[in-house]
This record gives sequence, structure tokens and C-alpha cells, in this order.
Amino acid sequence: MTLHRKKWRLSERQCHVELANFTHYQKMEDREEALGFKPQKDKIYNKFLPYVEHIDDESIAALAEIKGNLAKAVLLRDIKVGATFWVGQLTRYIRLYGMKFSKEDHVLFIKLLFELTTIPDLELSLVPKFASQLVGLLKKQKLLTRDDLELPWKPIYQLVENVAYSPYEHHGLQLFPQNMEHDLKNLVNYCRTYFPVSATQEMLDEWRPLLCPFDVTNIKAVHYFEYFLPTDLPPEYHDKGFKLWLDEFLNMWHSYQNAPTWEAGLVRLFARLAHDTIGYIDWCPHVSMVFNRFIRSFNLPVGMQKVQVGRSNNTYDIGATITWIVSMMGGPNGSMVQDHIDSFFKALQSFFHPSNLGKWNIKLSGLLMNFPKLVVKRIHRERYKKKDWLSVIPEEYKLKDSEITRFVKSMQPVVSVSMFSKYGSHDSAIAIRHLSNMRPELIIPDLLEKMYPAMENLIEPHRLIACMNCVVAVSRSMLSARKWYPEGRSHVLPLLNLALPGIDPNDFKKCLVTFQMISTFVAQVPIVDCSEAVFIRNDLSEEEKELCSATAQFEDFVLLFLDRVFALIENSAQEHTHGDPTRLNPEQTMMEVALSSTFTSVLLQCSTPIYESALSRLYNFITTSVYESNVGGRFAANLCRAAAKANPKAAVDKFLPLFCKKIKDLMAEHEEYKTEEHLDDGFLWNLLMLSQLVRCNGVVLLPYKDELLEVLQLILHLKCVQGYELACQLMRYILRALTLHYPLDYRSVAGSFDRPVSEYLAINDWAMSGDMDDLGMKWHIPSADEIAFAQCLMDHILQPELEKIMSLSSSNPMDKEELLQRLNITLECLLGAGAALPVWKSTSVSLSSLNVKTQVPMERFPVKSVKESLEVQYKGANLRLEVVKTMKHLLKYLMECTEDDTKSLSKLIKIYETVLFFYGASKQDFDARWKSLHSVKEALEDKMRDRRKHIRALLVDRVVLQQEMRMLYGIRDYTDHHQDILFDLYNLAVSRYGEVRKKAQTVLMQCFQNFPYCYRCILGRVSESLARKDTPEKQFKGTLYVVLGSGKRCLATKRSWEVIGQLWPAIVQAQQSEKPSILRVVDDIIAKVSKNLESPGIEIKASSSCLEAARRLLASGVPLANPSKLSDSEVKLGEEFENKCNESNRRLYIKVVEDLVALVNGGTLMWKFSQYCIELLTLLLRHDISTPTPAVELFTSNLIHDSIYIRKLSIASVSAILKQQKRKHPKVVVDAFKGVPPPPARTFLPGSRRDNEWIMYNSDQLPDSQEKWEAMEFVDKTHWGYYCWPKEMKIYAKQLEQPKLDRVELELLDVEKPIFVKMSDSVFVKKFIDVLSLEENKGKDKFRNKHLTLFKGLFRNYGDTFLPHFRAHIVELLSDRSHEHHDSKQRCGMEILAGVVRGSKHWPYQKVSALWDWVIPILRTSLDNITSETMRDWGTFFTVVSESRDPRRLYRFFELLLDKPIQEGSSSFEDSSRLFAVQNALVQQEWRVPELLHRLLGFLLSYLSHRYKNVRDRVGSLLSNIFLYDYKIRSECTTKSPHRLDFVRRVMPQLEPLKDLVLSDNGNNGSSKEENHKETPATSEKMEVDDDEDEDRKTTIRMCKTVLKWISDGLGRMFTSTTPELFLFLPVICTLESETKDEELKADCSMALACFSQALIQETNVHVCLETIREVMGLKSWHSRVAILGYIQVMVFCNLFTMNQTKYQKEIQNFVLHLICDDQVEVREMAAITLSGLLHCGFLDMDTDMLDHFELLSKNKVKKRKHSDSVPPDALIKRHAGVLGLSALVEAYPYDVPGFMPQVLMDLSNHVNDPQPIQMTVKKTLSNFRRTHHDNWHDHKQMFTDDQLVILTDLLVSPTYYA
Repeated sequence: MTLHRKKWRLSERQCHVELANFTHYQKMEDREEALGFKPQKDKIYNKFLPYVEHIDDESIAALAEIKGNLAKAVLLRDIKVGATFWVGQLTRYIRLYGMKFSKEDHVLFIKLLFELTTIPDLELSLVPKFASQLVGLLKKQKLLTRDDLELPWKPIYQLVENVAYSPYEHHGLQLFPQNMEHDLKNLVNYCRTYFPVSATQEMLDEWRPLLCPFDVTNIKAVHYFEYFLPTDLPPEYHDKGFKLWLDEFLNMWHSYQNAPTWEAGLVRLFARLAHDTIGYIDWCPHVSMVFNRFIRSFNLPVGMQKVQVGRSNNTYDIGATITWIVSMMGGPNGSMVQDHIDSFFKALQSFFHPSNLGKWNIKLSGLLMNFPKLVVKRIHRERYKKKDWLSVIPEEYKLKDSEITRFVKSMQPVVSVSMFSKYGSHDSAIAIRHLSNMRPELIIPDLLEKMYPAMENLIEPHRLIACMNCVVAVSRSMLSARKWYPEGRSHVLPLLNLALPGIDPNDFKKCLVTFQMISTFVAQVPIVDCSEAVFIRNDLSEEEKELCSATAQFEDFVLLFLDRVFALIENSAQEHTHGDPTRLNPEQTMMEVALSSTFTSVLLQCSTPIYESALSRLYNFITTSVYESNVGGRFAANLCRAAAKANPKAAVDKFLPLFCKKIKDLMAEHEEYKTEEHLDDGFLWNLLMLSQLVRCNGVVLLPYKDELLEVLQLILHLKCVQGYELACQLMRYILRALTLHYPLDYRSVAGSFDRPVSEYLAINDWAMSGDMDDLGMKWHIPSADEIAFAQCLMDHILQPELEKIMSLSSSNPMDKEELLQRLNITLECLLGAGAALPVWKSTSVSLSSLNVKTQVPMERFPVKSVKESLEVQYKGANLRLEVVKTMKHLLKYLMECTEDDTKSLSKLIKIYETVLFFYGASKQDFDARWKSLHSVKEALEDKMRDRRKHIRALLVDRVVLQQEMRMLYGIRDYTDHHQDILFDLYNLAVSRYGEVRKKAQTVLMQCFQNFPYCYRCILGRVSESLARKDTPEKQFKGTLYVVLGSGKRCLATKRSWEVIGQLWPAIVQAQQSEKPSILRVVDDIIAKVSKNLESPGIEIKASSSCLEAARRLLASGVPLANPSKLSDSEVKLGEEFENKCNESNRRLYIKVVEDLVALVNGGTLMWKFSQYCIELLTLLLRHDISTPTPAVELFTSNLIHDSIYIRKLSIASVSAILKQQKRKHPKVVVDAFKGVPPPPARTFLPGSRRDNEWIMYNSDQLPDSQEKWEAMEFVDKTHWGYYCWPKEMKIYAKQLEQPKLDRVELELLDVEKPIFVKMSDSVFVKKFIDVLSLEENKGKDKFRNKHLTLFKGLFRNYGDTFLPHFRAHIVELLSDRSHEHHDSKQRCGMEILAGVVRGSKHWPYQKVSALWDWVIPILRTSLDNITSETMRDWGTFFTVVSESRDPRRLYRFFELLLDKPIQEGSSSFEDSSRLFAVQNALVQQEWRVPELLHRLLGFLLSYLSHRYKNVRDRVGSLLSNIFLYDYKIRSECTTKSPHRLDFVRRVMPQLEPLKDLVLSDNGNNGSSKEENHKETPATSEKMEVDDDEDEDRKTTIRMCKTVLKWISDGLGRMFTSTTPELFLFLPVICTLESETKDEELKADCSMALACFSQALIQETNVHVCLETIREVMGLKSWHSRVAILGYIQVMVFCNLFTMNQTKYQKEIQNFVLHLICDDQVEVREMAAITLSGLLHCGFLDMDTDMLDHFELLSKNKVKKRKHSDSVPPDALIKRHAGVLGLSALVEAYPYDVPGFMPQVLMDLSNHVNDPQPIQMTVKKTLSNFRRTHHDNWHDHKQMFTDDQLVILTDLLVSPTYYA
């Protein structure tokens, strides 16, 4: 490696660091030999650190420690504390060193973490911790093949099942960590690759029985398939992978035509499969359907329909669907997919236009950004990705160059349009970046064509900003694509020069984008004048010669840039309006960052001659200007800093003597400066410049050390606050420059720019990426001289300050201002020299003293961040410790003498924070830079070729971040001094002044975060302070805030029973103050606990497989675990430790519950705190341990508490306790097939089959006697048997084997007795029911499931024991008719009755029979007494009674409901209510009650034409439910439920006559004629729906309305959308859609037509659809033709890819061309609108035949008759048709001007004076043309000749304008 000469000599030591590093790595040609193992993936950035030679030893020691202690923690059963800590250390290790361990260790770590994650009943808060690290280990799939690792899927499935479908969570018996489900999904995602080959079949067997599209379990099944099914098996195992399920699932997907929610899961599964198996699956048959459903998912508004049916369609996740489409591209059928992509973007193009805004914009932006990104990802995978073990795409299926070009061309027009939109311009820029990576030669010239005019045009800043964003996005490909777009580089200088006017102080947004553009280009381009090369070198191409000549302009550009920046600074002088004048507003802050980073980039990249010119210009500006120091001064100082960073020697030599001299001279001239409170701007200006200038290489400051020390001593004690703060800043930056490790060179190329052009041609390094083998890093490493200078500064400056502070006492006080100044100097010294101030050595605080039980040491492994330990000391002692001692002395003085000096106390807290946590880098700063680095990396990387080819500056920055990370991760043991500081901070956090408390609390929280378990040392003080009555108010408030914590952290949510047991009782006794501000904090604590508490574990048992995995890790190879052995006795002790911990947890849990109950019962708590206490108790209910009896008593007695909130908590808690006490009901295995031969293997016939008949409702086999009831096998899960049977079919065992129900008190457990006693007390029951039936929110109360759950639990656990106490109340409640309270009373009755019925599931026959004998009469009466207020609640009642219950169990219930739901003499409301009840009950039974559905349908047929609308609507809705089950996944499937076709055949004959109605014209012009243009007879049937109309007609219309309601409901709910039989209704709907006299009918028709037109049409049904259209065109009424045209346009768009076949296109075109010549003017106009829509979305193509056809029609002569104004209709109609056709062609292109359009417009201009309606059509078309083409007219007018423009201008400018 060559180290290039510099203008100044660096210390020899610094220069050779990089060489040493590199040599160190070169010596290790074989890393395996050096480490003793082959690392899986080393962190590459470590090799560039200055102390690289120490890193291997450090990492090996750390790895040995992690292996040993993690394995030991698990073997000694210390899972919660020890194992968690060492898993954290593994995470830390990976962040620092990467996966620097052997493959063997990698596998062992994974296996151990897998076992830890899947420990049965593990405390759930530990799962995400283990799972996230397991995911981290699995992420790099290429490191481990399937042969290396196999993971079982069942344990993860069990874990997911327990979390996602926990039976306890909704009772509050389990509290999950937030984002738990997301963490588990992530885990499954990464484990899936390593599931065994047999897993697919096992999963299908497990989850297929859950598939039932009518049931919610379908979602569960599909989600499991989506997350778990392996799709990346190698080709030889495909028959054991996707081939087992793909056809079956595709059938299922095709059969779901109405976007049910679970379709999303299937789509994501198919997308993943397509991505993993490119080239192995033929997707051709499904391509059209994918695109069809995708385009529908955007819910785009289409056509002129009055009603738009909003489909809430989030089924098609953008990323997944595009992945699927991109994976189908290429191969033998690639052109077919690309054809679809072309059509897709053509159809969507206008929706991207800036003038079209709507809710679809967000989804479309996502589409735009993701599509090219995923194509780029695929190209990378096929061509550039390193080969690994994952399956390879077959050669013939890889994307060809021509296919890539075609894809880019298809997206280009869309991106060009969307880049100017208000919301999508950022996404467009990202899309353009990806497209330019693929085809720069297509994208960049087009973008530049837009860019140059936008830069020259001053009046459209929005266009300019959009263009600049896009140019920034393509900058890298523009400069680096020399092969494909060699002229790209020639645009750099013109663009940079044209960008300069954008640095405009008056336009903040434009200014920022300009800075971004300049810095992006400059960071990639060395600013070197290469113009000499043209004369010196003879190896240059023409393009290179031109480029070299152009580089002569670089110097001018840099100087002009400087002038612009200076002007910006002049204009940025602070104007104080409000707020703190010393702080910048957000705009100024952003401007400062942008200006500083751009200026730094420019100077860094300059060659020395250009840099010197710039430096001179800067020197002139700085020395001749003075601005205020808050804004202008800060901006200018940043320029000095940039100059010093780019070339420290030159800048420091030029500026530093000058600034020092000026400051010294001014101080000498003006003695008063020392004591003045406000200093002169000139003095502050020089001080500010100097403070930023020294932020450079410390070496160049050494020659000026005496001057700097002199200046510091002069200015550090100025009276002016701004003056001494700047002086302190200067001090800090000098110390940082001397003591930190930092790189010296951020340029884009490691070598010098000043080499002669014959040797080095800079243009060859444009957009050059950094070389990871030879990065040329040059580090600043603090030398002995620099450390000596730093020590000298400390001795002269810090030492006197600390001595002065130490001398403070009550007899020797100090002025507040002086003290603050001295503290400020102390703080800045610490911030400056932090890296050279190691932590003190002292006694560590043991964990046992903090009451933490652990079996392993818990010390973080050490991390080195300096090359050699160099320490700045204080009189030979540790400086940090001396500062701490001084501060402790000061704190004592302040608390005794001047407690009100809040400024000094705040500074002291800041010093404590710095001493504790600052070692040269701050976490906040690191996080911000990490984020910023990754966003810049994202913006500049080429994801297609090689993602790691980043520009050098970014790589250097990343190495610096690695160094800072190591500084942050340095070891910090928790010592006694730390604990002393913690106590001080706690005292300050509860001190008198709010400002001090807040700051101390913030630092205290940092301590809690950084030192595990340190919070425990103050717990005693906290709980004592809260519980004591005499705690001072301020201390009390501070203590509460300490408990409250920050963010989600809170002391009261710690997962430790010790902490909870200490704090919770203290919190609920914290009732000393009634001040609202204090009560608010307690409220916040309780709210935070309720929201963030995660159930702490009581029993954790390490599984045997987990222990085995730990043993293997402990025994593994290099490096040997440390410790590497454990004796049997230690392991035995581990078992005892586990048992002790579990026992202790159980004891502590019971104690805390009993303590809280005692507090409530003690009566000393105020009502608010009593409520808090009960709230906390509800959080302590658990599923794995019974609630202690006192708590059960408390909750039960509180069921009748006066407070509604406490009652609600008690109801929820008693429900949960009843769930806890639920006894296990034994199950038995049964034969599901009942003797019917099972279907052949792998054949599934979902629906009705012989083998599932036995679970259907059959009135001949009802269990109406004890024998039948006991013989019957009840199956309560509705989905079982629909798709297939589970492998092992289990049902509840016979009654005798079930737990005993009739128990007396003696037979009960202690925890069950309190409930038994209370519920047996009729007085209590009466009170309880009285409070339950009270109304909460008038008119807003709903059926409360919490109450239902309570009563269900009660009657499930105790049988009918309590029923006698409730019976009379239920009857009374349900029969309440009072006007005021009947709704709340009846609701309460329903909740109890529903609970009784649901709780009777396991009762014996006699009890059930008796129950129904009593319930049936009550329900019969209630059904007749439903009111509008209670209707919704009754609906819920019938739903919950029927839900998940075998219909045969409830046969009496169903027989009651189906007994004449519509009755003679009932009101319409009563009838519709009964139907509503039937509907809610039957819908829960789904497919299992076909007999009942047939009976109901038979009953309803007589009422289709019911007189009342609400009954008809309910009948229509019921019909949609009845026919929902007429659905087949495959054609062979059968269903016993009623069939739509039979129903349609039944009603159609009665509706048929409605087709031939002719509606009255209502004054519309043109007369109604038949299709053959004969006059319609005057006797033609008019539809007048009025009182005189005959009864038959009315009946038919009413039936029609019912059917329309069914169609509208059904089309939205059925799985199959438009079946052939439904098209029979379309002619009727089209005819009646324009009805004007019956508004209800018109609205119903409009809705039905909208649903029809937006429905998905299967390919097999297209011919039916077209035949129906043809039929409608032949109807008598012209209104039907208008309606069908509207239908055509929407139907085509919503089924674009099904209809996109020549035969269908031809037919649709013929329909429209036929109707455009219709006699009726409205039909002609609608046909023109439809035609323009079809052309616009690309369904029809504009060809010369069509154009000639319309030209010909428009030339029909229309001569006026001599004595009449009328014109022959035929000629006029044809002429009008021709003009309409031409207008349609114009309106089909609203945002561009195709080649044919100018001539068409000229043709239309000839008709401007034609008779009406032609004239009107022409004027409207021209007006629309002007409106839509106005924005881009400067581009569009290029398409017209001068003559055409003249004519067009005459036409478009209204003559009246000039009148």
C-alpha cells in the first residue's frame, strides 16, 4: 500500500498506523490459523481501527467468556437473570465483532437459544429477548446450510399458539409484552428455512381441518400456512414441499372472488413461493387473475357512476404482490407477464398525474417505489450475488437484457408523470434511482431534458425541487455508467453551475435541495483541474478530452459557490422576534447542517491550488466581516471548521495566529472586557471563529500551544456569559483534537489530488467506490506531546477551578455567577478530554447486596478503544474520581448554604452525568449519525450490482462509528463510587426545586439503564418515602416521578416479585397530598403499570433439551468455554436454586396479593387509592396459579360496590377467576368417518360429503330423549369436517366422566367458596342484578360480553346451583316494558340468560331439558317484544347463544326461531326483528344446518313482495346469508345448502316483464325508439308507480326491490361473485335504473348496478356477460342502453386483464361504436364517454381504422331545408357520432398530445358552427382540452405547426374576453 505525500508532514507515527493495520491483516492470510477457527463472518470495519492487533485476542477472550457463562447459567438453571444477561453479551459481541465464531459454535448458539425461546411456560417477557438474538444468528442464511442445521417446527408452533390464540389473554390472566406477535412472526420467518423436509406434510395435516371459509378459523389456518410453510426447499424435495399444496391452494384462491380478509395470507404465501422457486412453477394460467385482483385492490374511481362501492380491500399487500409479479417475469412466458405490466401501468398512468389526488395516492406511491426496487433485487440475485447454497434460478428463466429494457420503458412514462405530484415525488425519485441503475441511458437523458428548463425557469420552484431530488437520486449511476451512458459525466459542471442560484435565502426548501444536490455530486467528484491532460496525455477519448477541458471551470464554480454562501450568511443575520435568541429555530438548524456539510464536502474534494484560492476568498470574507454570533457568526464559523478539516495545516497557519492576535489585542486595549456583561460583536466573532477552527488535527495545534493557553487564560473568566461559554467551547474542542482517535482524511480517493496529470487523472475517479481491501485510512492517534499539552491545559485550567470549589464553605462562600462559570469550565474539560480519562478503579458492588439471585458472574467483557493507554491525570490521581470528590463537597455546600442556586445544581448534575457516561462519544450523537449514515448509504448505493461498493467517505464514516461504538461499549463496572453518585442523584431527584429534580431524574434513569439492577439500592428509600405520612411534599413528588420513570420504563413494572411486593403497597398508600398535580403523577404511574406490565414468571423450569444444548456449548471446541466444566454437585445445586426461586416467587406473589387486599379491607385508603389498589390486584390475576382466597372474597363482594369502575374491575376479575377455577373436561377420540370409507389420500372435497352428514342438523335424528342425548356425539367446533377431519378427532367424553356439577359447599376448594356463598345469597343476587341493570350511557350501551362471560363461568363451574336465585330476576328483566329503562333491564336479562345457556354446555340431559322448558316461553314472549332500542342487543344475544355450539344441542332454540318468523297481524318492525334473530342465530351455524336453510327459504319465498321496506330489506339480507353456502372450492364439490340457480329460476319469470318497460322521458330531447329505428307505439307501457297502478305491478316491483337488496348484499359477501344466473337480472336493473318516480327503486338499482359493474368476472362467465350486454342493447328503453354503457366502462376496468383479449376487445368495441350512432343523443354521448375511458385505460387502441371511421361519419353533409329549421335526423346523428368519436379520441389523452391529436383538433374546429348538439360537443371538448393541457402547454405546443397553433388559439380564447 502506498502512502501518498502530503503538503505537510504528519507525525511519522500517525502515517504508519494504517500500514501497520494492513500488514497485520496481510500476515494473517489464513485467518483460520490465526484464530484457531474459521470465523463465520468477521466485522470487516475492525481491520481499519488503529489498534487492530489487539482485537483478535480481545474477541477470543470475550467469546470464551460468553460461551462458558451462558452455558453455565442454563445448566445452573439461572434462566431469568444469568442467561438473559449473557444472551445480551452475545448481542453486544455480535455488534462489535460480527459473527466471529466457528460454524460449530454458531450452530450450538442457535440450538441453545432455540431451546431457551421454546421452554414450555417460560416467562413471556423473556421470549422476545431470546427470540430477537436467535433471529440475529439466523439472519445470514448463507452461512448455514440445511445440512448444518435443522430446527423442529412444533415447539415454535406451540409458542405462537399460546401467544396469538391464548385462551387467557382476554381474561387478563396473561399480560404479553408489546410487539410480541411481531417478534414471533420474525422468528418463524427465519427458522422456516431450517425446518425438516417432512414438516410440510405435518403442517398440512395439522391445519387443513381448520379451513372453512365461513369460519374465523380459516384466518388462523391461512396465517399458519403463510408463516410456517417452507417454500425454499431444494428442487429435489419439491415433491415434499409446495407440490403437496400449491394446486389445492390456488383452487382455493381462485374460488375466493370477493377479497375476504384471509386472501392476503394466501397472496403473501404465493409471493414467497414464487420468489423462492423462480423457474420451477408455471404461473401462466394465473397471471391475468393476479393483475386483475391487484388493480382492483387500489379501489380507483372509474366511470361516471353515481354510486361508488367502496371495498375495504387491503388484501393485496403492495410488497408481496409485486414480489409475486417480479418472480413471474422472465423465462419462456416472460413476454406475457411483461404485456400485463405494460397494460397495468398504462391503465394506472393518469392516476399518478399531479392533478389527481385521492386516498389511492399512498398505495400507488408504494407501488411505484417497490416495483423497480424488486426488479433490481432480482437482477442482483441472478447476476451479481455471490453464489451460496440457496437454490439457483435456472439459466433460461433469468431476466434477459431486452426484458429489463422493456420493463424500464413500461415504467418510464408513469415515473415521469408522478415525479411532480405533491405526495409522490420522493417515491418517484427512489423509483428513478432504481430504474437508472438498470438503464441509465433511457432514464437520465429524459430527466435532464426536464431538469434544464426547470433550472432556467424561476416561476416554478416545485418543478425545480422535484427535478433536483430526482437528479440527486440518479447521481451515482449518471457518473458511474460510463459504458452505457458515457456522456453522463459531461453534465456535472453545467448542473452544478446552474444549481448555484438555488442557494437562495428567501426559499428555504429550494436552498436545502440545492445544498443536497451540490454535496451529493461533489462527494463523488474530485475537484481537480485536469485541463492540462488534453495537451499532455495521448490516451484520452474525445469524451474524456471534453471532460478534462470542462474541469477548468471547477475553480470558478468553487469561488462562485463561496460567494453565494457568503451572501446567504449576510442574509441570515438573526432577527429576534421571540424565543431564546441564542438558539436557532428549526429552519436555521437545518440550514446550518446543510451549509456546513456541503461546504466541508466541497473543500475536502478540492485539489490544493483550488483549495488555496477558496481559502484566500474565505480569509477575505472572515477578516472583513462581522455579524452577530447567534446565526451569521455560527454559519461563518462552520466555514472555518470546514477549511480546517479539509487541510488543517494550511487553515490553522492562516487563521489561528490572526484570531489569537486579535483577541489578545482587544483584551489588551479594553480592560473593561473582563467585567462587561455584553461584549462587542467583533470580539465574539473572532472568538467564535477560533473555537471552530481548532476542531482539526491536534498535531497542527502543538506549535501554537503557548498562544492558545495564553488566550484561554485571558478569556475563560470573562463576565459575559456568551464570552466565557465560547471560551469553554474552545477549550473543549482543543482537548478533543488532542485526545481523540479520529480519521484525518474523508476524501473520495485515498491518494493525493496534487499528483501530475501524466501520473493521475482525476476524472477516472469520479463516483469511484472505496476499496475495502485498501481504504487508505489515516488516523489521528494522540501522541505523547498532545497528551502532555492536554495535561498542561488541565493543570493550568481545571486544577485551580477544582481547588477553588473545594475551598468553599459557609464561611468562605462564592458568588453564584462565579461558581456557575467554574462549573462550566469543569464540565467542558471533561467533555473535551473524556477519551483520555479512564474510569476509576474501585470495589465493585456485588449483586447479592442488591438482592439479585444469580448463579454466574455478571460482568461485561472489556472493550478497548485506544491504541495505547494514555491518561490525563489530576495531581497524579484519577481525574474523574477527583472531580466526583469535588462535586460531592460542592453538593454538600449547596444543600446547606444555597439550595436555591438551581443553575449550579443543574450544572453539577450534568457533570455527574458526564463523569458517569462520557468517554469520548455520546450515545445520542452516535444514534443520530448511525441513522444519517444509513440513509445516505441507501441513497447512493447501487443495489443492483454490488451493494457494498460505497463511496470512500461513507466507509470512513462507518469505521469511525465502529470506533465510537467501542467507546460507548467500553467496560463500566458498578462500583461503590457509582453507588454514592446514584444516592446523590436520588437526593437531587427528590429535592426542593422542580428544575433540579427533572434533570436529576433524567440522569438517574440513565443510570438505571446502564447499570443493571442498580435501582434496587434506592428501593427502600423510595417505598419508605411513599408510605410515610410526614414526607415533605416536594420530596414526595420527586419520589413519585422517580417511580414513574421515562418512556415505557417504570420502576413499578419491573419483572420481580421483590420489587412489586415493595413498591405496589407503597404506591397505593401514597395518599399524603390531594394536590391535583401530585394525583396526576400517581394516575400516570397506575396507567403506565396497566399498559406496560408483563406478567412476571412464577415458575421457570429449564427443559432437559435446553440443558443438553447448554452442555454441548460448554464442551465445544475453539475457543474453549471459560469456564469449560461444571461438576455434578454444581448442577445439582442449580436444581435446588431453581426450586428455591420458584418457591420464593410463589410466596412473594401470595404475599403481595394479600398485602394489597389487606390495604383495601383496612379502610385507611381514600376511595381513589382503594380503586388504584383494586386495579393493581386485577393485574395480578394469573392463569398458572390460583388467586388467593382473600382476593376472591374482595372481588366477589365488590360486585355490588357503589363505584361503577370498581364494579367493572370486579366483574372482569371474577370472570377471570372463574376461568382459573374451570375444571378440566375430559375428551375421547372418535371415528369421524362413521363407517363411510375415507376419501383417497390427498383428495379433499370441501363441503357436504357422506362422511360429514352425521354432524349436520337433521330433524329426524334430534336428541329429544335422554338415551338419544347421551348417545349423540356433539361437535361444537363449526369448522370440523367441512374441509377434512383432524387426524385425531376428539369430542367431550360422556356425562359420567365429566366433573361433578351439583356440589355442596364442603366439596368446594377454599378459593371457590367465596363465590358460592355470595351467589347463594338471594339478597346479594338481588343487589347484584340491580346494579347490573343500571344504564351507563343513555342510548350508547351495548350488550356486554364481560357480563356474559361472568355468568357463563358461573353456570359452567357450579351447574344450575344458583339458577333458582336468578330465575325470577331474568323473567322480570326480560318482561320489563317501562319506557325509560326497558332497554337496560332487558339487556341485563339477555346477558344473564345467554350466560346460563352457554354455561349449560356440560349439563346432563335432565338439567338441559328443564332449562329449555323454562327458556323457550320466555324467548317466545321476548321475540314479540323487541324494540328499536333493544334490537341490536337481541341480535348479539342470538349470535352468542348459537356461536360454537353443535346445532343439535340447541335444536329447541332453532325450532322456536323458525316457527313462523313473519306472522299475520304483526307489525313490520316485529317481523323484521324476528327475521333478524333468525339471521343472527343461523349465521353462526354456517354450513351445518342446510335443512333449516331450506325450510327458511321455503318460508321466505311467500314474502318476497312484502308490503314493508324493512321486512323486504331483512328478507334480502337473509337471502344473501342462505345462499352464502352455495359455494364450491372445486367443481366436484357439493353442498346441501339452497342453490342460487333454483331461486333465480323461481323468481325470474315474475321479473321478466320489467325488462320491456319504457320509462317516461321526463322532457329529455330525442324520442324513444326501438333499435330498428321504428317509432314506438304510443300505447307503449309506461311505468307509473302510483296509487292507481294495478296490484300485480306493485307486487312485482316490491319483489324486485327484495331481489335487488339480495344482489347488492350478496355480491359483496359471496365468495363467488358474478355467477351466470345473476346476469339474468342485469337487463331489469339497467331498465329500472333511470326510474324517477320511485326513488327507493332507483337507489336500489343504482347500488345493484354499481356492485355488478365492480364485481370480478371469471373467464368462464365472460361470454354470459357479453350476451347480456347484447340483450340490453336490444331493449326498448334507451335508458337501459345508457346504463349498460356505464356498466361496460367500470366492468372492463375492474376485469381489465380478463377482458384484455382480442376477441373480447373487438366485441366491446363493436358495442360502443354501434351505440355511438344511437338515435338517442344521451346514448351517443354516454358511448363517447365510455369510448374515451376504454381508450384511456389502454383497453382499446386508437388505430387508423377507428380514426378513419369517425372522420368519415363526421363528413356527413347536413343541409338546412329552405322553409324549416329541422334537419334530416339520420345525417345529423351520423355527423354527431363522428364528432363525438373524434372528441372521445381527444379526451382519452388528457395529459399528453399524441401525434394524431393536432389533426383531430383541426378537424373538430371545422364543426364549431355546426347545428346543435354538435356545436356544444365541440366547444366542450375544446374547453376540456384547454383545461387538462394547460399546465404543460410549453411542452405540448411543440407538437403543433404554427398554422395549427394560430387556429387553436383562436378557438381556445373566448371572443367575449376582449369584448
